[in-house]
Amino acid sequence: VQLQASGGGLVQAGGSLRLSCAASGIIFSIAAMRWYRQGPGNQRELVAAITSGGSTNYADSVKGRFTIFRDNAKNTVYLQMSSLKSEDTAVYYCNTKIGGLDYWGQGTQVTVSS
Repeated sequence: VQLQASGGGLVQAGGSLRLSCAASGIIFSIAAMRWYRQGPGNQRELVAAITSGGSTNYADSVKGRFTIFRDNAKNTVYLQMSSLKSEDTAVYYCNTKIGGLDYWGQGTQVTVSS
């Protein structure tokens, strides 16, 4: 299983970024996918999740600003982030769980300047 995250960068507060996570080695269409983040000095937290059927849920802190979606034809899950705030600064990781095991992408840094 490989998860390759990309799309992070430096953005001003109020701006937008789209993260991508390309998966391989799994039957992507039946996998639930998640985005986590870990900010400086913080624990890793769940940001957004999407089931194989497309149902989504979000952390309260990002509701209305972030959207998770998937393209099964491309084996890719995305996180569209808008109205970014300085507190969104973190390393973002994509994740899936298969057979009780967690698999993680390498992380992509998002830095929001105020």
